[in-house]
Amino acid sequence: MKVVLIDDVKTNLMILELMLKKFKGVKSISFEHPVRALEWCKNNHLDLIITDYMMPEIDGIKLSKKLREYKKEDPIPIIMITAHGEEKVKMEALNSGITDFLTKPVNKAEFQARVKNLLKLREYQLKISNRAEWLEEEVKKATIEIENREEEIIFRLSRAAEYRDDDTGHHIKRMAFYSYTIAQALNLDKKFTEMLLKAAPMHDVGKISIPDRILLKPGKLTKEEFEIIKTHTLNGYKILENSNIQLLNLSAEIALTHHEKFNGEGYPYGLKGNNIPISGRICAVADVFDALTSKRPYKEAWSVEKSLNLLKEERGKHFDPDCIDAFFNVLSKILEIKERYKG
Repeated sequence: MKVVLIDDVKTNLMILELMLKKFKGVKSISFEHPVRALEWCKNNHLDLIITDYMMPEIDGIKLSKKLREYKKEDPIPIIMITAHGEEKVKMEALNSGITDFLTKPVNKAEFQARVKNLLKLREYQLKISNRAEWLEEEVKKATIEIENREEEIIFRLSRAAEYRDDDTGHHIKRMAFYSYTIAQALNLDKKFTEMLLKAAPMHDVGKISIPDRILLKPGKLTKEEFEIIKTHTLNGYKILENSNIQLLNLSAEIALTHHEKFNGEGYPYGLKGNNIPISGRICAVADVFDALTSKRPYKEAWSVEKSLNLLKEERGKHFDPDCIDAFFNVLSKILEIKERYKG
């Protein structure tokens, strides 16, 4: 442990150094100039300070105040050496952050007892601090583990829904990364953007409620069949709503609104413009682009060029103009994602 000794009289420093020799594992650093001592303490680890009160440049009380400013989060014990009869000084010193006192002439036995007690106190302080840091780190690890498990559950639920008409699971990956990339291009909050990446795969979880004869029908749907298909938005929302997990609540919002249209002609509620949550507006673009460029039971995949032309045509109609502009601003990244998760 490191003990800093401060006294403008060199002889006094030598006496203090000798009295510290009794303590194994204790290293003393001595200063005749309190200002230099403060500078050293400001930038170094130490465990105890023993300082004289009356010194040139700065006295022990002012030194203590300065030190407490420098080391706000570290309650280093400080012993101040005073003369007899300085009770008023002691009260001021206690208010400045001094921990204990020694009276001149310093008694060796008293010195060693007080130093021993304060070094033991310091040892406990450091143990508690290290324990607190360890606990904080463990909490962080546990939180990350819980979040990872939540994400895995969400992805597997998403796969369960998609498996019926996309057994690779690539659609949900592409759609999630498209959404994430669009949100980044819109300069949205980082936390929201990262949550969107994890929540977007749940957009079609309501498909598990749709009969195979309709979901996998190779031809055009009848009006009645399409009405049944539309219920996957409401059913997906009902599966996910009112969760204590923020990520699932965002997933519920996306499941409900990703088929709304900017002009109010979408479903299930016919929401219009900014009344559609930004998550739904973003995912609408991502989902339609992937649906157009992917093979489905009822259609062949469109070319990228044809799909992009449709997105442009539907700007301000089906899609939020800002989301479309963001999509085209990061088109190269979108196409990289498409290539990475093809199949």
